[in-house]
Amino acid sequence: MSRFASIEQEINPQQINATSTTQQVPLGKIIRAEDKDTTAYGVGEFIYLKGVASTAVGSVVVYSSDDFGTALASANDVGPIATAMSACVANNFGWYQISGKGVAKVKASFADNGDVYLTSTAGSVDDADVAGDYVQGMKGASAIGTPDTGLAEMEMSRPSVSDGKDD
Repeated sequence: MSRFASIEQEINPQQINATSTTQQVPLGKIIRAEDKDTTAYGVGEFIYLKGVASTAVGSVVVYSSDDFGTALASANDVGPIATAMSACVANNFGWYQISGKGVAKVKASFADNGDVYLTSTAGSVDDADVAGDYVQGMKGASAIGTPDTGLAEMEMSRPSVSDGKDD
């Protein structure tokens, strides 16, 4: 799996793949970090958010720019999208990826280079076309199972979903 490390000038008190029961940095803070593992995903952007129940590594969330809370993304959601870097459950705090190459939970048979759509399974995405649930700024970069079971690599550029409201 990837091992992102901050490349910012300031010290980051919480590792990118860690969860904390106490808030370590301001909510909504965005930093850049580089993958230092053999996965070599390069540099990505990460936002510090509050967790939600049942979050696992790769869970796809929609988050609020009002209170920086998260909800596991599912069909018909609207808003900015991020992927969890840790099992950041309710009443915890952690980093979520918003740009660069990373991973997301996907449904069975997700194909390499697939377009990404929200599903009725909260926290997971698929490449099956669902009207209104296309995730802009997110594209599959591997098939399901890479780098691990139930995950696929993604290319992200501050993804969001509009539930077809701006079509």
